[in-house]
Amino acid sequence: MADNRVEEFTAFRQRMNERILGEDNQVVRRFFALDTQTYRAGALDVKTKEMLGLVASMVLRCDDCISYHVAQCKDAGVNRDEFFEVFSVGLVVGGSIVIPHLRRAVDFLDSLEGEVPVDAAACEDHPAA
Repeated sequence: MADNRVEEFTAFRQRMNERILGEDNQVVRRFFALDTQTYRAGALDVKTKEMLGLVASMVLRCDDCISYHVAQCKDAGVNRDEFFEVFSVGLVVGGSIVIPHLRRAVDFLDSLEGEVPVDAAACEDHPAA
C-alpha cells in the first residue's frame, strides 16, 4: 500500500513553488521558466528528457529532484524495466555513493505504483553500501 510520501511531496512542492514564484524576483521566475521549457518536447521527447533528468539527479544525489523525475518519468510512460535501466546508468556514472539515493528512488517508485516492497531478506547476499 502506498504511503503518503507521494502526496506530501507533491503538496509541499506545489505550495513552496507558489510561495517562491509569488515573490517579485525575475531571476527566480526566469529560472523556473527555463526549467519548464527545457523539459518540453523538442528534438528529444519528454520521456527521454525526464529520464536524462533522473540520471542527472541521481548523480547529483538530490532526493527531491529524484522523486520529482521519477514521478515525471512515470507520467511520461516509463515502465519498470526502463526505470531500472535508467537507475543503472545513474549508478554507473555516479558510483556506489548513489546507492542510498537509488534505494529512495525505488521506494518512491513503489509508492507511486502502490506496490509492497519485496522482502529484503532475499537480497542479503548483496548488501551494497
